[in-house]
Amino acid sequence: MIETMQLLPGVTLRTCRDQRFKQGCLSFQFLRQMRQEEAHLNALLPSVMLRGTVPHPDLRSITRHLDDLYGGSIGPLVRRLGDWQTTGFYLSFLDDRFAMAGDRVAAGMTAFLEETLTQPLLEKGCFVEEIVESEKKNLISTIESELNNKGAYAMGKMLRAMCREDSFGIPRLGTVESVAGIRPKELYDHYLRIRKESPIEIFYVGSMTAEEISGLLRPMIEKWQRSPLALPAQTPFTPGENFDETETMEISQGKLCLGFSTPITCRAGDYAAMMVLCTIFGSGMTSKLFMNVREKLSLCYSIGASYYGTKGILTVSAGIDFDKETLTRQETLRQLEACRNGEITQEELIAAKESICSGIRATHDSPGAIEAYYSTTLLTGSRRSAGEYLEQVRQVTLSDVVAAAQSLTLRGSYFLRGDA
Repeated sequence: MIETMQLLPGVTLRTCRDQRFKQGCLSFQFLRQMRQEEAHLNALLPSVMLRGTVPHPDLRSITRHLDDLYGGSIGPLVRRLGDWQTTGFYLSFLDDRFAMAGDRVAAGMTAFLEETLTQPLLEKGCFVEEIVESEKKNLISTIESELNNKGAYAMGKMLRAMCREDSFGIPRLGTVESVAGIRPKELYDHYLRIRKESPIEIFYVGSMTAEEISGLLRPMIEKWQRSPLALPAQTPFTPGENFDETETMEISQGKLCLGFSTPITCRAGDYAAMMVLCTIFGSGMTSKLFMNVREKLSLCYSIGASYYGTKGILTVSAGIDFDKETLTRQETLRQLEACRNGEITQEELIAAKESICSGIRATHDSPGAIEAYYSTTLLTGSRRSAGEYLEQVRQVTLSDVVAAAQSLTLRGSYFLRGDA
């Protein structure tokens, strides 16, 4: 069970008390509206802050300190959640029950979190330029690595074209150009601003009570001068003009991406039906796209569908020969039409539901999985417990799946092909 506590104005603490694990975890996230002008700053910020503090000014001293805390770890946490972006930290550490008598690992880890947030390593009143430049290179390398993954590159281009009128089209990590232009003072000023005005979301999984973890975190945040601003509510997809784009590149295999929208989001009552439809249509080796477009007709090397429930967007991505674009597109739409017409066997329905249920059950397999599921679910507004979601999937009928399929509208396509 998730317990929610309003720790302070604009600060929410959620706890999942679970004594099955030797490790506990805690996420600390500043919530921001997804905006072009600051996505790159939010993406870079936690990595820079983790490079040094006043008491521990380099990675070596930080590592030694964490080793003394039974090998605890802290890492950057940057997420896109529909219209929102989060920036912050994820901590993993030994549960106090398994430490030596008198050792308080959680207290030590939250103290280091406070140190990171309140005593960052500065130079002339801003972040250290050498560290900022180093982390900029790392982030740029991550962004550029997308180019080497042609499937991810094509999908990114398709989503940006589809979401021209929607914040979902903003790159989560920013662009190479925006990251390259970041300056230490700009980044530090941004940090001071978001610490003052951003809602804060904290999620803890472990054996401690909500009151115990609150006692470790409240004194830290009470010291800050804060005027938190409310975030606008999550919204469904905002449609723009339909599009069909083609790009040529020196590649040996084409990438075809199709984008669909639906009014069904993760906040809707028929979300489970849309998840079942996505699985039947294009997720996994028993899906219609895999069995028919790839296996039966040999039109592609790979094909699959994904559903972004926060926005109500369903995508299809296929790796194909350049001359198979039209046939692959036609057959993909034909398989969707089969779903709309109810041409779904009982075996397909059962297999899809069991696949989803298996994934839901896995959300309680580790502290990290619990944090990822519930933190994401609650912030996107769906507010389903894993148990509730499991039951909703089990109750999905064929007619529910057909209705979900009929709600989809094709918005556009993107084809990445070779020169020849």
